[in-house]
Amino acid sequence: MSDDQPIRPRPVRVPRFGLSAKLLAFTILFVMIAEVLIYVPSIALYRLMWLNDRLTSAYTAALVLDAAPNGMVPDSLAKQILDSVGAHAVAMKRGTQRRLLAVGDAPPPIADDFDMRHIYAFDSIVDAFRAMLVNKKTVMRVVGPAPMGGDYIEIILDEPPLRKAMLRYSVDLLLVSLLISGITGTLVYLALHYMFVRPMRRVTANMMAFRADPENADRIIAPSARTDEIGFAERELATMQTEIASMLHQKSRLAALGLAVSKINHDLRNLLGSAQLISDRLSSLSDPDVQRFAPKLMRALERAIAFCQSTLSYGRLQEPPPERKPMLLQPLVEEVHETLGLGPDAPIRWISAVERGLMVEADYDQLFRILLNLARNAVQALESRATCCDPGRDQVRITGRREGAVVVIEVSDTGPGFSAKAQEHLFEAFQGSTRTGGAGLGLAIAAELVRAHGGDIRLVEGTIGATLRITIPDRAVELSERRGARAQG
Repeated sequence: MSDDQPIRPRPVRVPRFGLSAKLLAFTILFVMIAEVLIYVPSIALYRLMWLNDRLTSAYTAALVLDAAPNGMVPDSLAKQILDSVGAHAVAMKRGTQRRLLAVGDAPPPIADDFDMRHIYAFDSIVDAFRAMLVNKKTVMRVVGPAPMGGDYIEIILDEPPLRKAMLRYSVDLLLVSLLISGITGTLVYLALHYMFVRPMRRVTANMMAFRADPENADRIIAPSARTDEIGFAERELATMQTEIASMLHQKSRLAALGLAVSKINHDLRNLLGSAQLISDRLSSLSDPDVQRFAPKLMRALERAIAFCQSTLSYGRLQEPPPERKPMLLQPLVEEVHETLGLGPDAPIRWISAVERGLMVEADYDQLFRILLNLARNAVQALESRATCCDPGRDQVRITGRREGAVVVIEVSDTGPGFSAKAQEHLFEAFQGSTRTGGAGLGLAIAAELVRAHGGDIRLVEGTIGATLRITIPDRAVELSERRGARAQG
């Protein structure tokens, strides 16, 4: 593949049984469950209504038959009345008498009884399905309330017409239900697909595209204007993708920096080694000024060589643990002062306010690096001002004091201070720089070394310029060490 050939994002693979298929399946399932819940009581109610219609017809027949002279009606009229009711016989009980109002040919034996005066929902449903599903030519007796003050009226009729009517009603109800269910299911499916499935597919496709090229800002999702949970998820996803892209960009920058440093580190150490050899020769001269400055030059070169190595160590997160020893803070602060070259005639004034005889338990070289980084940042902040420099105004101050078991060191300046954006990532590599061209490593290295001592570093609010406060606690001494020291004493 050539370098200029564009990278094509991998196509989004839709699962074989994705959200759309699941949504369709569940829509059908729930609609069918709803239809069953509607159909079961409907068929039982239809059976009751069918039987009630037959009893109503029997009421009318009872009135006609009871009004006949001496209760005698011609057989032809009785047969017509029974055919209109659809029954084999009609009888009514009044008081202690049970009167057979009309009867056809010898009726077949009765196989089932149903009393319309005492109806229970569950029993009605069971009887309805039993009557519809059991295909037998049986005869049933139906009892209901009687007119004209009678106790009850009963009719004897065949079950097949009832079964046929129930089946026809079931077919009609099924067809209507299928039509309504189809329309309802389609509307529900389309609504849910538009509101949920399609946005989820969009989010899924964006996540897969972003994974293929997370450093490409064009792959970050554009949140919609929705105010529900999906809109909230889109906005959170966009925020997360933006942070990941920024972090990966920073990681790439760190990797490039590490590669560049590793390339120049070898040659730089060779050059510093050569300068160290020359400084060794200078130390053999008898000139008083040479004898005075040569040790400092050699110490500075040794520290520069160590810094070259520590740069790579910081990139590999392999900063060595501090070798803490009690030492005076004032000489170390003076060495930082000399390293910065801020003499009496310098345009920036140096002020040291360290308590006399202040002892601190720290690694000398690491504490030197901490103060040098902070002081150099302060000097560079003052030099970055457009009206630099006035010794009466531009000052760098280092103070030191003891507060119980903690040594407090403050490095302050009268410069412009840190911007609000820089304060958000003040002690993060490549984030806290306040000047053009700054790498932002000084504060990050200082913070790491302070934490290695078990201490803390923070920005003091409400001061002129910027004030960074370092707290280094005394090292805890084991009881066994104290006992050994007392024994030796």
